[in-house]
Amino acid sequence: MTTNENELKKRLEELQKQLAKKQMFEGSVSTIRSLVQQHYSSASPSLQQLFYSVISRVATILKTRYTSPGFWNAGLTLFQEAEQLVSNASERKHLQGCITQAREHLGEVGNLSEELRPSHNRRGYLFEGHLTVDPEPPQPDWLLQSNLLTATALLGGESSGGEAGSVNTLEGAANLIEELVNRLDDIVPEILDNDAAVPRAPPASKQVVAKLPVTTVTEEVLSKLGKDAVCSICQENLVANDKMQELPCKHTFHPPCLKPWLDVHNSCPICRHELQTDDHAYESWKEREKEAEEERKGAANAVRGGEYMYV
Repeated sequence: MTTNENELKKRLEELQKQLAKKQMFEGSVSTIRSLVQQHYSSASPSLQQLFYSVISRVATILKTRYTSPGFWNAGLTLFQEAEQLVSNASERKHLQGCITQAREHLGEVGNLSEELRPSHNRRGYLFEGHLTVDPEPPQPDWLLQSNLLTATALLGGESSGGEAGSVNTLEGAANLIEELVNRLDDIVPEILDNDAAVPRAPPASKQVVAKLPVTTVTEEVLSKLGKDAVCSICQENLVANDKMQELPCKHTFHPPCLKPWLDVHNSCPICRHELQTDDHAYESWKEREKEAEEERKGAANAVRGGEYMYV
């Protein structure tokens, strides 16, 4: 590194430390953005990597500590600026994710850059009485499956004697089926899972998640974990004062990372420990399966005991 780059490196490291102080966060992010604009394009690869690390740290701190719209607006502006400059594909993808999360936090609709949107989806949709610029997000798979059954029933009813005036109903049903066909690769495995003997775990109980203890990472804890310690969900390095939520299996994660994970997977990302759900049918199935497993083990032990008797 040149002398100027060494000075810039020290400045970035100072700004990264200042991000941990609430009263200095917004100003530090603004300064980082200014430095990105002025120096990123001409910086050496190692300095560009430092820029990226500092920007990623901004994203992590926003996710784990702050909710103020002003802070998130500052972060969003920084992420957008950096996303236009980085050349590494994985870095750009991560920054696009940061932009998406910031927009969602700020209540904005639409988060993908125009070039990443399928051309057939480039149209707005009604949201809370207003026509949006961005396309409507895809329906979740479970809703598509439900709508497919409704569409099939409607088509069946129309073909068996419905009135000619129900053209809109027919078109809506046909559109649902077309969307289903376009997403068969995603939906077929889920349909198969639903028919399998082992049901997919519902989201973790909100009350259970809310009661999970939250701790603060200290310098002492960091020294024990090592400098490479990360949140296993977002893969961001841990630093002092990070908030961490602990599962019953004792593994810890950033609270904003853990809740969405449990909504989808309902298990520890490391050891797969499963949390209690609010689905009584699923919990009853687990109890029955536990009893059946104990019976299977008892039967297996009885068979082994019989074998020993005849040896």
